[in-house]
Amino acid sequence: MKWVLAILVAAAFSVPSWGQVTVSVKDRPLTEVLPVIENQGGFKFFYSSTLPDLDKRISLDVKNNSLKAVLDAVFSDTAISYEIKSPKLVVLSPKLQQDERQKRSERTVSGTVVDSDGVPVIAMGVIEDGTSNGTVTDADGNYVITLTGDDPVLKYEALGYSVVREKVAGRARIDVTVETEAIALDAVVAIGYGTAKKRDLTTAISTVSTEDMKTRPITDAASFIQGKVAGVTAQQTSGLPGSGMTIRVRGASSIASSNDPLYVVDGVPVGEGNYAIAYLSPSDIESMQILKDASSAAIYGSRAANGVVLITTKGGKAGKGTQISFSSYIGVTTVARTFDVLNHEQYKELLVDEGLQTIVEEMPYSLKDETDWVKETYRNGLAQNYQLSISNATDKAKFYASAGYSDETGVIHSTYSHRFNMKVNTEWKLFDWLRFGADLAYSNGKSNGVSTGMGANNGGVVISALCTPTYAKIWDEANPDWYWTNFYGLSGLNSPLENIARTQDNFSSYDRLIASGALTIDIAKGLRFKSTVSMDRRWGHGYAYLDPVNTVFGRKAHGSSTDTRNDDKRMIYDNILTYNGQWGGHSLEAMAGTSATTSDYQSLSAGKTYLMTDHSVFGLNSGNKPGVINQGWSKWSIMSYLGRISYNYNSRYYLTANFRADGSSKLAPGHKWGFFPSVSAAWRLSGEPWLSDVSWINDLKLRAGWGQLGNQAGLADYAWVEKYSITYYDYTKPEYADAIPTLGSLSAMGNTDLTWETTNQANVGVDLSLFGGRLNMTLDGYYKYTTDLLLNVPLPSTAKVGSIYRNEGEMSNWGLEFSLSSTNIDTKNFYWNTDFNISMNRNRLENLKLQKIYYFAGTSDQQGRESVIRMEEGHPLSQFYGYVSRGVDPQTGNIIYEDRNSDGRITDADKTWIGDANPDFTFGLTNTLTWKGLSLSFLITGSVGNDIYNASRVELVSMNNGYNQITDVLRRWRAPGDVTDMPRAGGTDNLKVSSRFVEDGSYVKLKNLTLSYNIQHPSLKKVHLSSIKPYITCGNLLTLTKYSGYDPEVSEYTSATKMGVDWGSYPNVKTFIFGVNVEF
Repeated sequence: MKWVLAILVAAAFSVPSWGQVTVSVKDRPLTEVLPVIENQGGFKFFYSSTLPDLDKRISLDVKNNSLKAVLDAVFSDTAISYEIKSPKLVVLSPKLQQDERQKRSERTVSGTVVDSDGVPVIAMGVIEDGTSNGTVTDADGNYVITLTGDDPVLKYEALGYSVVREKVAGRARIDVTVETEAIALDAVVAIGYGTAKKRDLTTAISTVSTEDMKTRPITDAASFIQGKVAGVTAQQTSGLPGSGMTIRVRGASSIASSNDPLYVVDGVPVGEGNYAIAYLSPSDIESMQILKDASSAAIYGSRAANGVVLITTKGGKAGKGTQISFSSYIGVTTVARTFDVLNHEQYKELLVDEGLQTIVEEMPYSLKDETDWVKETYRNGLAQNYQLSISNATDKAKFYASAGYSDETGVIHSTYSHRFNMKVNTEWKLFDWLRFGADLAYSNGKSNGVSTGMGANNGGVVISALCTPTYAKIWDEANPDWYWTNFYGLSGLNSPLENIARTQDNFSSYDRLIASGALTIDIAKGLRFKSTVSMDRRWGHGYAYLDPVNTVFGRKAHGSSTDTRNDDKRMIYDNILTYNGQWGGHSLEAMAGTSATTSDYQSLSAGKTYLMTDHSVFGLNSGNKPGVINQGWSKWSIMSYLGRISYNYNSRYYLTANFRADGSSKLAPGHKWGFFPSVSAAWRLSGEPWLSDVSWINDLKLRAGWGQLGNQAGLADYAWVEKYSITYYDYTKPEYADAIPTLGSLSAMGNTDLTWETTNQANVGVDLSLFGGRLNMTLDGYYKYTTDLLLNVPLPSTAKVGSIYRNEGEMSNWGLEFSLSSTNIDTKNFYWNTDFNISMNRNRLENLKLQKIYYFAGTSDQQGRESVIRMEEGHPLSQFYGYVSRGVDPQTGNIIYEDRNSDGRITDADKTWIGDANPDFTFGLTNTLTWKGLSLSFLITGSVGNDIYNASRVELVSMNNGYNQITDVLRRWRAPGDVTDMPRAGGTDNLKVSSRFVEDGSYVKLKNLTLSYNIQHPSLKKVHLSSIKPYITCGNLLTLTKYSGYDPEVSEYTSATKMGVDWGSYPNVKTFIFGVNVEF
């Protein structure tokens, strides 16, 4: 029979606090009376949901009476008895007849329940499985239970802990170790160098649901954040295999530095950006928390300005024996949408309208449609993944080991991403006071892409697939080893297959090894010291080979080959002392420690040209003319001192303070140290006596916090030091036969005043849980202000260098976040849960010191690579700037541009703001419906109010260079009086950077749809199986948008200064996956 905790009991048991009780209720169900008594008596009831008479209606009116007298009155006419286990815990159970008492006295089992750290678990339910017979552990984790069944099984359960079952098998004593579980208000969550109960948080920390990790075909752990967390945007800016997500926590806070959050895996900071966690298989993840505000993230100091993602990987779980899991999926990916292009006859008509009649005249009459370049460029990709894990745990040791392989071939030929991963987590309890843990993770990955962010004339594959005339064949008939080159006088045009061939032999690979060892010493009760040493070793290999024969570009360069290797070894040393104490209603947690990180980076690259054309040898050995050989070597280090104090009284009033001091070798003497404090407080209103009568409010808490964070990602290893170039001499010339390199000119100006980017952030929030935890809501508001923004500032032409890197500006962000989780239906056979979040962020550049205006994102050659984004004070980042288009003039066929200064001319003075890549708000909606073993879940994501600059469309409707175009140009203006939105063919004046190419990028996506069935049948045990769960998953199945490009989520750039530009970007894909998870 399933047992529940009304609310998990508070930790302190030692001090009685009952006093007199006043209760006045009339004709109310017993389930509503119990919370009223709880709030009066300062204790909690523990009982089974199957107890008799829980719906019995009670009337009671007592004033200043003893608790015992009140309980006697409440239960006198019911079939329920009570037992006072401690001053703060009362256990309810069915009243027994005399013969039942006699039977129960025949067998008893006793034992102790502790958590994975060896700490006694208080108020853990111990139930004889399949009955309502049960008890709870006392303040020391001890229990005694009298058994009733013939072959009893004991079930140990409580909110915040995984369920453990033990067969009694004649034993009189059973000691159990239970694992914490990241669910419910009393779940234990990671907070940075420690843990805390979710209900006791004073800061903005969000837990990412990992429930669907086993049924979503994702190889990038960051993808699970998308649509799941308020205040965090996860944008799939590219469909390239292995490209990952662009993550922003509460907007962008930097211009030149990274805006990616810091990832910390099992306590080890592994970096920022997609590469940081590319080694990690999602199936190895146990929990994921995001520290969003400064008061939670300040403990990571100078690396935490963009938030922190804490990931805890799986370990062995006690009480479950050896567990073996196997998961696999395979499926296809396809480009989400395509475009129709002009056929040969329509193309010839366009050439004439463009004024290229001579090209048409050169074309043989026999030319016809030969090649569908979209079909030749794109294919159905294949995605597959295989993961195997084994784990076990005893009271002395625990281990978890996994290995896996993932492979994805992209929808564009020659693109792929492969990864092999393995992980081992172990822990040994050497003595009651000493534990040792060792973790090891290894990953090898290899991938290749294509040229994007380029036009058809510069190797851009996506655009050339639509701009190559359909009469062209794949291979040149006169030169079988050449791609087609005869475009009858058109210059610069290459087919998409030729552009693919320019990079098809390239690859980028990595090997990564993360190893850590930790020694934990329990010095005294509540006092613990942990020392951890970690190594993060990264080996990178980049290779490029340009064939000297089959492409025009390769033939001009006579082929080329480059090879680059790098080795980055990072060591992290952490020493942390923690204290946890409780007395009466007071709880105190204190932490202090040191953290040191060192990095040793080396690189070597070489290149050759004039390669062998018979392809008998590949790589550097095939080249005759050596290129430049470059070697790099750099070191940096950070020393940190950190501390935290957390206090709460009676789980009602909370106060937390953090402090971290970071000293970095990247900064000049006098500026090396940064100090990052934070403070936060919370008040649980639901714990106040004046809310005790509101039984439907389970938790109501107000939070407020402030903190200071830093950002060092924009600082190079020797950022403050002057740098000089090296002059090399051509030793093949007689005059330089014995020459040696000399120090060249100044290449980078030093800046001894460089310092951290610093972000101050304030946060206020409300946490609310209603109706027995079935409805949970969180609302947060924040304000961030960043100073000392790093920026490369141009210098006058008279300076020795063109720019200087300096602390240049200030920026603000403010926003609101709301999240809701509801259990809509929870019955024996049917379960329905909904999670919803919505957030908004407003970004503004407040101040620039030297230069006031900057431009970014030069795109199409058709627009002279003119920048489409302008940055200046008083505006957000990534705003588009250009002319306002007023449509097509019916008389001339030209675009009408707004003459904003009314001077009768269209000049730069008429440019203005024409769009904003920042959304008004984003949202995510997850629904999970389960009926018996069948489960259906879907994720909907959306973005509203963001604009996209469609630079790809500039190339696809330019009608001025002889390239093929999409069929939209069929509605072009042809004669005076034509009313259309498509201008005439010919000329470049209609292609100015203008609002004509700015589109509404709002969208709603059915991001994921999964149908699964969990097969659990007694017959499976005969073949040593626990469960089999087959599933079908569809990704990016449906997109509702007005955007005319491939996908509104795509952005060629991920920098905060130039988001929202679609320029020949690798399109996102639809996925159709079949998978199976098997538990042994």
